[in-house]
Parts: sequence; C-alpha cells; structure tokens
Amino acid sequence: MAKNTKYKFCFGPWNISEGQDPYGPTTRPAQNFDWKLNALKKLGYDAMMFHDDDAVPDIDSKSEQQIRKEAKELKKRLDGEGIAAEMVAPRLWFAPQTIDGAYTSNDPKARKYAIERSLRTIDLANIMGTNILVLWLAREGTYLREAKSCKRSMEYLVQALDKMLAHDKKIRISIEPKPNEPMDHAYIPTIGHALAIAQLTRDANRVGCLIESAHCILAGLDPADEIEFAMTFGKLWSLHLNDQNGLKFDQDKPFGSTNLRSAFNQVRALERTGYGKRGEYVCFDVHPFRTTKVEHWLKHLDNSRRTFLALVEKVRSYDEKKAQALIADRNYQDLDQMVIEHLLGK
Repeated sequence: MAKNTKYKFCFGPWNISEGQDPYGPTTRPAQNFDWKLNALKKLGYDAMMFHDDDAVPDIDSKSEQQIRKEAKELKKRLDGEGIAAEMVAPRLWFAPQTIDGAYTSNDPKARKYAIERSLRTIDLANIMGTNILVLWLAREGTYLREAKSCKRSMEYLVQALDKMLAHDKKIRISIEPKPNEPMDHAYIPTIGHALAIAQLTRDANRVGCLIESAHCILAGLDPADEIEFAMTFGKLWSLHLNDQNGLKFDQDKPFGSTNLRSAFNQVRALERTGYGKRGEYVCFDVHPFRTTKVEHWLKHLDNSRRTFLALVEKVRSYDEKKAQALIADRNYQDLDQMVIEHLLGK
C-alpha cells in the first residue's frame, strides 16, 4: 500500500454553485471568479479545474488572439497565487450547436464546431500549463434510439479523438463517463467503455479516463472497483470524488455524505494503487445543498477534504494483517464487522 502519498486537492469554479436546480431558481447570490479563486486559496487547495469558458468567458465570441491573451493573463494570476490548473474541458453541452450532440451529432456542422472548439481548448490547456483535456461526453447519446446509429456515433467519436491527438503530441485525453443525464441514453456510460474506445484511436496511450464517484453509482457500479480497474490499465489521470443517494439525478453530494464505507473503500483503492504519486490531483466535484445559507457556502468543500484526510488515516491504520487472516479463513462475517468497528472508532 502506498502509504507515503501526499495528496494534492482541487475543485472547479462550478463547485461554488448558487443553488439553482431544474425545479427552482438560485438560493444564493452569484459570486465572481476572483471570489472563487480566493476561496480556493483560503481553503488550502492546490489547484483549480477549468472549463474552457471558465478560463476565457464567452470563448466562442473571441478571436484566437484574444483567447490567448486572456489565458496568459489568467495563468499569470494563478502562478502568482501558487495555484495550478489541473485540467481544461470544452463545455460543449452549453452550446446551441450541440443540442443533438457534439462529436456524435447528426449535423456535420455541429460535429465540425465541436472538434474546432476542442482544438482551441487544447491550445488553452497548453497556455494554462496542463496536459489534461477532460471530455465529459454530456450530449453524446440520444433521447430516441432510432435517431442515431451507435456504431456510426462511435466512428464519429474516434474521428474526433484522433483529430485532438494529432493536434498536440503531448495532450492526454481523459474521458469522464456518465450513464445518463442530460441525455437519456449515453454512448460512453462507464470506464470500461471509455478504455475500450481508446483502443480504436491513433494513440491509445494518450486516451484515459476521469472517474466520478456519483457517475459510477448511477451506473450501478462500485466507485472503488472502478478506481482499481482504471489504475490496472494506468489510465486514471483525474478524479472527482463526491457522493450520491441512489439512482437519482446527479447530486454531487459532499464526499462521504451518504455512504461512509464506500468512501473508505475509495480512499483505500487510491492508497493501494498509488494514485497521486505521479502528480495526480484529488478533485472534489461537490455542490452545496440547495438549502445552504451564504455564511456556510464553502463548508461542502472544506468538509469533503476533511473527510478524505480522516479516511486516509483510517485506511492507513486498518489492520491489514488481521484482515488477511480473516480472508484466509474465509471468515467474511468477522471481516465485515471489523470494517464497521474500525469506521466507528472501536
């Protein structure tokens, strides 16, 4: 077990959300980027993750020269604060061109737009000092199976990935799978799908994945197993820890909020596989509850980090020798109780 890992932590500007949901308006006033950057520093985080239009607002309306200028200005600010850019992701699901999908749209103009914006995002990542391009394939799917061919959509997706890989020889594409929402049916719902499609690209070594706890749960999978599965292939390049109360909408609850044992096993998986030893960040993709008051606005981020660090200690103090003896005896009843009592502090 990699017990000497010193973890680095990260979140994104969207994780300080205002409480809006599909059924109601915001419950907290909007804050600007400077306020969020200061919050990150105040909480002791090491990096910020970005969508392309977090780094350069209204990116579609700006020239290449203006995009580069604003990105360089942001990079200078981050350097001055000692904050790294963990990754950059094209926010394609907001664009009106991608209503029917981005890389897998039935409209060739939409596919062209998605690829061109992704190439700009790769250039942006270079300026920001990160080689990770995250692709959340939010609208790569369909509401109606008869509307698209899955095989043809996979071909479109591989073509898009190949163009990104050819654009920059150092960029690593980290696919973030999700089984549903916003699309009814997603084409890359799990880590297995992400790693499989990587094999069809021109450079499979540069196509990996990002695991989000809630997305695994929504797919009926165990996040700890998904972490170890991806790490077996050496393809877990980023991580979004959070929690999820069953097969509901994507809740992005604070890490460990719903299932502490699952959180323990996720941390144990990270420790066992050495995640973080090559510079990877632990990112929390968490949101404050809609009922959260302004004065408690940052608690979900502070609490998630505190829970993670407490669980690191729980993992490192777990009696592996005793556990292995119980496993050898196939005494899983006592193993089960051992884990429960360890988490209870007994």
